[in-house]
Amino acid sequence: QVQLVESGGGKVQAGGSLRLSCAASGSIFSINSMEWYRQVPGKQRELVARILSTNSTNYADSVKGRFTISRDNAKNTVNLQLNSLKPEDTGVYYCYMTIRPGAYLPNLYQYWGQGTQVTVSS
Repeated sequence: QVQLVESGGGKVQAGGSLRLSCAASGSIFSINSMEWYRQVPGKQRELVARILSTNSTNYADSVKGRFTISRDNAKNTVNLQLNSLKPEDTGVYYCYMTIRPGAYLPNLYQYWGQGTQVTVSS
């Protein structure tokens, strides 16, 4: 089994910064996509940033230039640096990974973290 454990959420004033981390553990051969999503009450979970195994990245338009996603393959970890935070960045942030559990298992499996709260006050 695979577990994703997130850390780094908290409360910050507008203009401040936070760094989120998500570490995967368990049966892991390789990790394809590492992603961060955000959810606020009453709304669908939305993609914030994605980084592929090629290190190609995608960002939501609302966070471009402010957030940076990075990955450490040796540690099976994805990080999200949140700068110039705005009140509308408030929400629960979830990490998501697509993982190949073994060298002889070609399928990718999807895993979610438990979520970490980010609150930005004006």
